[in-house]
Amino acid sequence: MRYLRQSTEAAPLAVFRIFFGLMMFISILRFWSYGWIDKLYIQPRFFFSYYGFEFVRPIGEYTYLIFVVCATAALLVLLGYYYRIAIICFFLSFTYIELMDKTTYLNHYYFISVLSFVMIFLPANAYFSLDARRNPELAYYYVPRWTIDVIKFLIAIVYFYAGLAKINSDWLLKAMPLKIWLPAHYDLPLIGNLLEQSWVHYTFSWGGMLYDLCIPFLLLWKRSRIFAFTLVIFFHVITRVLFPIGMFPYIMIVSTLIFFEASFHQQIISFLSKALGIRKPESNKHKVLYTNFSWRVNLQIVLISAFLIFQLIFPFRYLLYPGELFWTEEGYRFSWRVMLMEKAGYANFKIVDAKTAKRFYVNNADFLTPFQEKQMATQPDFILEYAHMLKEHFESQGHQNIEVYVESYVALNGRPSRSYINPEVNLIQYEESLQPKPWILPFHDEIKGL
Repeated sequence: MRYLRQSTEAAPLAVFRIFFGLMMFISILRFWSYGWIDKLYIQPRFFFSYYGFEFVRPIGEYTYLIFVVCATAALLVLLGYYYRIAIICFFLSFTYIELMDKTTYLNHYYFISVLSFVMIFLPANAYFSLDARRNPELAYYYVPRWTIDVIKFLIAIVYFYAGLAKINSDWLLKAMPLKIWLPAHYDLPLIGNLLEQSWVHYTFSWGGMLYDLCIPFLLLWKRSRIFAFTLVIFFHVITRVLFPIGMFPYIMIVSTLIFFEASFHQQIISFLSKALGIRKPESNKHKVLYTNFSWRVNLQIVLISAFLIFQLIFPFRYLLYPGELFWTEEGYRFSWRVMLMEKAGYANFKIVDAKTAKRFYVNNADFLTPFQEKQMATQPDFILEYAHMLKEHFESQGHQNIEVYVESYVALNGRPSRSYINPEVNLIQYEESLQPKPWILPFHDEIKGL
C-alpha cells in the first residue's frame, strides 16, 4: 500500500505517450503506403484465425476504415486529446487488425496490444497534453509511481523472457538459426565478410542472449543507464540492418526512454515545446494525482495486477504440452520467443472419397498466397484449419464423404527435412482446441533449454 501511494513526476509518462502515438501513427502509414493492407487483408481468399477469435475477419474494402480509425486514434494519443477514448479505440482497432489473420503474427504486434491495453488505465494525458490544456482539472504534475513502473515492468518482461528463451542448445551451442541467416547478408558494406564467419555467429548468439537477460537491470540502475541505452540503440540498429522487422527497433528504442529520470523527460518536453512552438505546462508542483483507493482505482489496480501476473505465467504454458516446442509450436506464440528458429517445409494435401477411395491432390496456390502457404506448411494449427477449409470448399462443389490427408516435411534449424504430420490421419476428425495434437509426428531429436 505504501508503494501504491508514492508519486513521481508525470513527464516520463507524457513523453512515452507522445512517442508511442508517433511510432504507431508512422507504423500504420508505412503499412498502408507499402500496399500491405491490400496484399495481406484484401487479396487473400482465405484467412487463418486465432483459436477463439474466428469471428475476427477482414471486412473487404472496409478494412481500410479500421486502419483509418487506428491511425486517427494513434494521432490523438500522441496529442493527448480525448486520450481515454483514443487509447481504447487504438487498442481495439490495432488488436482487431492483429487478429484478422495469424499469418502475420509478430511478437511486437502483440507487445503493442499489451502496452495499449495497460495504457487505458494510465493517466498519460495528465501532463503536456491537449486534454490537460483544455481542462485544468485533468492536469497533474505528479502521478502515482506505479503508473510509470508498470510500463517498465512490461518492457523488462519482453527482454528478459526473450533472453530466457535463447538459453537453448540450438541457439548457444550451434548458433542456430543465425548461422543460416547471417551469411545471407554477405554483401553488406564493411561487415559483410564477417557475417560469414562462424565465430561471429556464436558472438551474436551469446551476445544476444546476454543482452536480453541483462538490459532491463542495466536500464533500471542509474549508474549503468546511459551505457545500457547506448547498447539498446546499437542492438536495435544492428537488428534493423540485418532483419526485416519494420518499426520494432525504433519502438523499443523510444520505449526504453521511460527508464530515464524525470529531469531528462522535462528536457525532451522543453525541446518539443520550442521546436513546435507549444507552450510548456506551468510547473504547478502542488498538483498531485493521488492514488485515492476508490473502488474504481482499486479495480484498476486489481485488473492491472492480474494482467501482469498473466503475462508472467502465460509464456510458460508450453510446459503443459508434450514434445519439442520448436517442432510442435504448441504454446509458442505470445511467449516473447523472438527469431529463434528457421523452419522450412511443404505440405501436400490429398482429398479422398471415403467410399470410393478416389483421390486427388490440392494446389495450395489456388487458395493461399505464397506467404500464407509458407506459414501454413510448418505450423500444425494452420495445417488443421486449412484442412477443414478444404473440406468445406470441396463439399460446396458437390464432393461427398471427404477425408483430408497431408504429406508434409519440415526442416528445423538446419536439420534434415523430416515427415511432420502423420500422413495416415484424416485431419477432419480433429477440431482445433487447446489439447495436444497427437497427429504431429515425433521430433526424433532434442533441443535442450528453457
